[in-house]
Amino acid sequence: QVQLVESGGGLVQAGGSLRLSCAASGSIFSVGSMDWYRQAPGKQRELVGTITSGGIRDYAASVKGRFTISRDNAKNTVSLQMNSLEPEDTGTYYCTALIRTSRIIQAFARFWGPGTQVTVSS
Repeated sequence: QVQLVESGGGLVQAGGSLRLSCAASGSIFSVGSMDWYRQAPGKQRELVGTITSGGIRDYAASVKGRFTISRDNAKNTVSLQMNSLEPEDTGTYYCTALIRTSRIIQAFARFWGPGTQVTVSS
């Protein structure tokens, strides 16, 4: 099977920075897009940033200019550099990826990490 594990969450003051990392492991033939989502208490999960295997990036409007998503295709990792953090960025951050698990299976399946907590104090 496939596992995604996030790291790097924590407590930071407004204006500070955090870097989240996520590593995919297990039965991986190829990896498609890799994304970061977040969910604040009482709110729906929302897409924060996405990056294709070719390096094309896109971001939610609320984080554009402050967050940067990057990936290492050789290591099957994705990172999220978060600068100028605001209390509104507080939430659980989830890593997700579209992964093809074998040469035989053509379809990509979506896998999720368990999440890491980010808390920004004012």
